[in-house]
Amino acid sequence: MTLNRTASLVARLRQQILEDILPIGAKLPSESDLISIHGVSRTVVREALLQLRTEGLIHTRRGTGSFVLTAPTESTSRASSPPRTPAERLELIEFRIAVECEASALASQRRSASQLTSLSDAVAAFSDAAEHPATAVEHDFAFHRGIAEASANPYLLEAVTTMGPTMISMPRTRLESSSSRHQLAAQEHRSILEAIRESDATGAAAAMRAHLSASRRRVLDL
Repeated sequence: MTLNRTASLVARLRQQILEDILPIGAKLPSESDLISIHGVSRTVVREALLQLRTEGLIHTRRGTGSFVLTAPTESTSRASSPPRTPAERLELIEFRIAVECEASALASQRRSASQLTSLSDAVAAFSDAAEHPATAVEHDFAFHRGIAEASANPYLLEAVTTMGPTMISMPRTRLESSSSRHQLAAQEHRSILEAIRESDATGAAAAMRAHLSASRRRVLDL
């Protein structure tokens, strides 16, 4: 009976994450609230949270609570499947380097004035979202997708769009880090933007590679 109730609670919480009721970066209700809301025992709640942690969907910080790390997917496609482990995150970053460095170079040559404005807005919004992980992920993805769109290559745009916000990994350091770590990522975005603004294809590709290489180091720090 306990196993069935655990599976049911896991399914409910997974669906809430999938439907963005609990977005990336959001804090889950407390154990006591989950017990009250779903009418289950503390054992069921703890086992359900353990399973969600094992799946890589949430991270629990002692004394603070559990937070959504990434969204599940109903797709079996590797491209749209969220990374579950550090090794998978590294593989995803390798793919992103291959795709996004070229997208940045092309964007520097093909971007329109309105696209440049949109990229600038995304960089500013990301920088201001240091205390709001879910919002930061939204603006982070908007920036990277905006570059792919500015490349004027539909295949590059499709690759980034298909990955969706799950391409922006949400390891626990994104929840625990200080503002300085967030601002380092924001500065990396500004460097990419500046190269695109200056129509510097080589510089844009190099800045994107530096940014994603820094992301890889942040994953390895885990």
